Parts: sequence; structure tokens; C-alpha cells
Amino acid sequence: MGIQQGKHTVLRTESTPTRHELPFRPADFRTLTDALDYAALGETGANFYTGRGDFYASLPYSHLRSEAISFARKLSGLGLRKGDRVAMVAETHPDFLRVFFGCQYAGLVPVALPATINLGGHQSFVAQLRGLIENSGSCVAIASESFLPFVLEAVEELPLRMVGEPAEFDQLPEATDDLPSINPDDVSYLQYTSGSTRFPRGVIIEHRSVMSNLNGIIQDGVKIREGDRCFSWLPFYHDMGLVGLVLVPVASQMSVDYMDTRDFAMRPRQWLSLMSQTKATISFSPSFGYELCARRLREGEAGRYDLSNWRVAGIGAEMIRWETLERFAEALAPAGFDARAFLACYGMAECSLAISFAPLFGGFRTDLVDLDHLADHGRAVPVTEGTTGRSRAFVDCGKPLPEYEMEIRDEHGGILPDRTTGTIHVRGPSVMSGYFNAPEETSSALSPDGWLNTGDIGYMVDGSLLITGRQKDLIIINGRNIWPQDLEYLAEHQPEARVGDALAFSVPGPESREICVLVVQCRETNLQRRSALIDRLTRLVRLEMGIDSYVELVPPHTLPRTSSGKLSRSKARQTFIQTHDLAEVAATAEGAPLRQQVSA
Repeated sequence: MGIQQGKHTVLRTESTPTRHELPFRPADFRTLTDALDYAALGETGANFYTGRGDFYASLPYSHLRSEAISFARKLSGLGLRKGDRVAMVAETHPDFLRVFFGCQYAGLVPVALPATINLGGHQSFVAQLRGLIENSGSCVAIASESFLPFVLEAVEELPLRMVGEPAEFDQLPEATDDLPSINPDDVSYLQYTSGSTRFPRGVIIEHRSVMSNLNGIIQDGVKIREGDRCFSWLPFYHDMGLVGLVLVPVASQMSVDYMDTRDFAMRPRQWLSLMSQTKATISFSPSFGYELCARRLREGEAGRYDLSNWRVAGIGAEMIRWETLERFAEALAPAGFDARAFLACYGMAECSLAISFAPLFGGFRTDLVDLDHLADHGRAVPVTEGTTGRSRAFVDCGKPLPEYEMEIRDEHGGILPDRTTGTIHVRGPSVMSGYFNAPEETSSALSPDGWLNTGDIGYMVDGSLLITGRQKDLIIINGRNIWPQDLEYLAEHQPEARVGDALAFSVPGPESREICVLVVQCRETNLQRRSALIDRLTRLVRLEMGIDSYVELVPPHTLPRTSSGKLSRSKARQTFIQTHDLAEVAATAEGAPLRQQVSA
């Protein structure tokens, strides 16, 4: 298996792991196989921890390479051809690395399947797996013992060559033919989007593209240096987890420590404990990870941790909440956490991962703008001292990586000036070649001259990017642009709710009017107090935003999420439309007697 116990651990306790004079190379390789070939010459690798913080496996890159080549020969023995797809449920385990890099050496295309069963339960998860396996045209499917029953159910009547656990593939004979040569233009893997706005699409990532992005991250974004070490609880099936915390360490010959995403969700403080133990210097998270961690921290507990080595606390993958970062930094200051470590960034799977980074070790910076002017005119006018009215601070996501171009465009494709919001378009060496088997989707997102329509809305100031939301999430009421995050913020800051407990969207009403809907998870069971919360939120939205709204309270853990754990407004909207009388919703929102849902 190549999974080493105990004596081969590359865990650092008091000193930096030696590279035995292996010179650092910043991902200036042609392919991922070239990158692993080089990393295997050193002494670094990956370590794996349980949710209780116990070390259970180490996979040095030298062992990963030998195991991956062996696995590649076994896959080749199945008669697979270069470019065929191999699907695997991407658990945080050494087996995923073996399979992923085995596919690289065999010229096959790995497809990482989500390793999470969301609220929809068994049937929903099986349907999701089947959709991804069918869409990718995978010839092989691999899953651990715990996930294999779901995969077997998902692939019923599909013409796959083999379905099984990694151990079953290990029993296959190795092909005697030479492995194929791997070229920069070969497809390296398919990265499925999270599906927050539609069914996930398979982003085609070539070796040339991902190596360019890795080089940009390592040299210009994070500026990795000798002695750096990563820690990650991010899922391997998400672009930030895979590219940022699996491929970056290999391409920079850096050790990395992993904890499973599900374990982090149950014990978020274990992130801090293991960061202290391993003396890791680099770790990334979406906003909700920092929020969850700070919220679970007990009073006076921060002093037990040592986060003084944490020099890059990356933040991305979703809208960045500056309030969350402030709370985290304040709560963990006694542990030696330096708020200047926060590194805001912007990226997406369609660009392999990274597009822009804020200045390193500058902390997060915000731009405070007049929210009414932004909503009415699309202009981000700075708030000056003495200004009255509503305002909002957006986090600066920095400047694009070298060789990247960025433009903010209006609905007609015109380039907009600084401080004017529009759709973000980017062009650069790591932009995808297209979506797999989706020519119409590709042509709508990617222009013939290489410009990608990201679907995100933002504005620029002196070359730096600030994100205001997703184009498809924007709520337009009476000609006003309403960002759902502003409505969600109002709900999340009520005493009955928490961050991540609200979703806002619009639904069609009578006479082509759009009706604003705010769905809030609520733990309060008293019906009178629930009704009071609905009335309070309805009045707040009218006062703050100048619009009517329909507020619905739902039980905890009800709001839908994508495979990567993000809240999904599109799924929530679709479910709402299917389960509600929209005429009654419109009547309630526009002043009819209160009929919003208040059931527990």
C-alpha cells in the first residue's frame, strides 16, 4: 500500500524536516509527473491525522511516486487508453493520492467524487454520484469500503470496466508495456464545480494549465520558502483542497498534514491543536471555517495553542466576511496568531485555482462604500468621515497573478472604469480549455480569444479586485441591485441565528415582479418568539433595503449545501418555488396578514 506507520513519519516536532540538500524548485515543471519525480528525491511528504489528533499514516513523496507508478501499471492492465476517465470518491486518505498520481503516470484522467452525504440523504447522494460518473464517461470507479455501496448502486447498468476498493485494484497484475509519455497539453484531471448555481460541470484541466497556476501560487501568491509546511482539512474534491493543498505541496517539495473535512466539522479546534503540534506555516479556509473555529473556542482556551508559526492564513472559496476574520484574530491573539497572516485571494476551478492574491503579510484590507449608491448606480463610492446612510465593507482580494489579465465588463461587454461594478472577466495561462462534453456551456463562458466570464460581480481599485457577489445570485427589486449577503447579514446578526443560518434569493411574483425571500435556520421553538423574529426581520429589511420581503424560519441543518460545503442559494430557491404558493408569498410580502412559516 505504501502507507508507512511510525518510523517513516515526516512529522516535524521541533525542527524543520531536512531535504537532504534537494534544491527548492518553485513548480517550474512541465507536468505533474515531473513535479512528483523531483519531490520524490527529497524527504518530505504527507501525514494523516484522525479527528482526535492521532497520527495514523505517512506517505513520503518517494513512496507516493513508486506506489503511483505501480498503480498506473495496474490500471493500464485493464486495457484503458490514454485519456480515459477514472472516478474515485475523494476521501482524505493516502489512497486518493496514490490513485490520483497513478492516473497521471498512466495518462488517465482522474475525476474526484464528493465524499459527503448531505441532508438529501442516501438517494440524493447516489443520484449525484451517478450524474458525475455518467457525465465524465468514467471507465472505472474506485471507493473505500464505506463508500463503495453507494458507488455500486450509482453505477448499476453503466458499462464500467471495474468498480471496487483500492485494495482490489492492488491485486491486479501490472502491465508490462511502457507507460505513456506525458505531455503539457495532455488532460491532467477533471475538476467538477461545486454546483452552487447549476448541476456541476467538469472543468478540463491540462498539465500546462495547472503547472502554470501552481507556479504562480508558489512564487507570487504565497511565496513558499524553505521550511514551510502546510496543514489542511479541506476536501480533496474541491479545487482549493486539491490544487492548493495537495498539488502545491508536491510541486514545491513541501510537507503537508491532513485531517478529514468531516472530522474538522465535528472538532474544529483540532485544526488549531494540530497546527500547534506540527508547527505548520500555511493553512487555508473559507470564511465559515474560521467562524466555526472561533465560535467553538472556550473562554481562556486560546492560550493552550501555539500559532506563532502560522505565516499564511489563506481565505477564499466564498465571499470573505471581514467580521469573521476580526473575531478569529482577536480570539486567537493569545495563541500568538498574527492578524497580518490573513491572505485574501480569489479563484475558481475554471482557472485551476488562483486568480489574484492580496499583498502577503499585510492582513486583510477593506473598502468601505456607500451601499445605497452601489445598489442604485453600481458605483462603489467610498464612505468619508461624517457620511450618513448605509455602508458596507468589501475585502480587497488583491491583484491578478502575473500573466493574467482582468476586466470588469457591463452587460454589453463594455469595459468599466475603477469603482464601477460589473462581471469579472479574466484571461491567463491557467484558464480552462472548456467544460467536458458541454460545448454550449463552454462557448457561453469562454470567448474564442480566451477570455473567461467568471459569473462573479466585482469592481477594481488601482488594479486590485473586490468581489461583491455572484451574477446569478443578484436580487433586482424595482431596479435596485440587492446583494443577498446584505440580507443574510441582517438575519445572522439576530440573537436567534448564527453566521451561515440564512439564505436570500428572489422568486417570481405576479405581473413579472420579483419577490425577495429570506430563509433563516432558527433554533427557537417558542411560536410567539418565532413570530416576533419574523416581524423584526421583515421590518429590518424594509428599513435597511427599502424593499418588502417574505421571511421563513426553518429548522437547523435545513439549508442545502453544495458538494464542497457551500450554502446553495439556487437549490434553496428551487426547493422554495416547488413547495410554496408564490401568489400567497407575494401577498404576504407586500403587506397581507402575516402568514410566514413559524412552525418548529
